[in-house]
Amino acid sequence: MEAVYLSLGSNLGDREEYLKEAISKLGQHIQIKVDTVSSVYKTEPVGYTNQDEFLNLVVKIKTSLSPMELLNHIQEVEKNLDRVRDIRWGPRTIDIDIILFGKNKVNSQRLTIPHPRFHERAFVLVPLAELTDDVLYQGKTANQLLDQLTKDKGVKKYPVGV
Repeated sequence: MEAVYLSLGSNLGDREEYLKEAISKLGQHIQIKVDTVSSVYKTEPVGYTNQDEFLNLVVKIKTSLSPMELLNHIQEVEKNLDRVRDIRWGPRTIDIDIILFGKNKVNSQRLTIPHPRFHERAFVLVPLAELTDDVLYQGKTANQLLDQLTKDKGVKKYPVGV
């Protein structure tokens, strides 16, 4: 089974509940085992900023699915949790991104692994650093990548876990 890191975020409705439900639905797949869940972080929106703050976390799973099979399952989970894709980087009930998938690299129309912008996003790197100190990108750990960012980008630990 491959170790995979997923970034989850929500900024509509009951954000905590959407995160909990997403983790639960991911783990219901027979070929996915939820391994570790980071703390929850409250974060400022990126890209389209005229929206509410997000709750974000990172989940480490283990899976025997291929990257594309996992993407299909993730998109089904998002659909089941009322994800609407109207505005790029816009508000959403749930967003699940594949950040890393073992040592796999994928570059297709539908999927890029490692995630092409994860190393620039504090809302991914802060919770990711909780779960691993492995080298992840260009010979650097999540903490080293985080140190390269100019500021914390509004990432604050949220008082409730999922």
